Amino acid sequence: MTGREKKEYNDLFFVCSLIEYIGRRTKNHRNVVVNAIGRKKLRHLYELADVYHSENIDKISDELIHDCRIKQGVFDNIEKANYSIPTHWDIGKVYKRLIVDVWNKQGKEPVDALIEVYNSWLSRKIEDFNSSLYYENPDYLYESYVKGEPL
Repeated sequence: MTGREKKEYNDLFFVCSLIEYIGRRTKNHRNVVVNAIGRKKLRHLYELADVYHSENIDKISDELIHDCRIKQGVFDNIEKANYSIPTHWDIGKVYKRLIVDVWNKQGKEPVDALIEVYNSWLSRKIEDFNSSLYYENPDYLYESYVKGEPL
């Protein structure tokens, strides 16, 4: 471990932030982005996140949008936001924490946990910047995720 957290967690944080960034650029729900990228490419991004992290995020996202044929969507949670907008890094951290909990508490592989979380009901709630759900503490989010509804 170097820094304040495990390398694996930091790598996951980068991948989640990249997904958020691409979702905003293409106006897609984040599960659409995750599913378009696919398990194999997500695993590749996760395994080489420390390398990609030093690249320009616009360059990486442009390549992924092109290579994975991510079409322009109509979901614009930025335009619809009534309050201050969290950065893609802020939302990446929210997802990272939830995925780490699923990974560690349920014994799943990191990329499998990522795909599961982004395809869950909770992902749509986190995307809603007019709610306060993305501000909730990580334990609350995990317990809500497990229960299948907000507590």
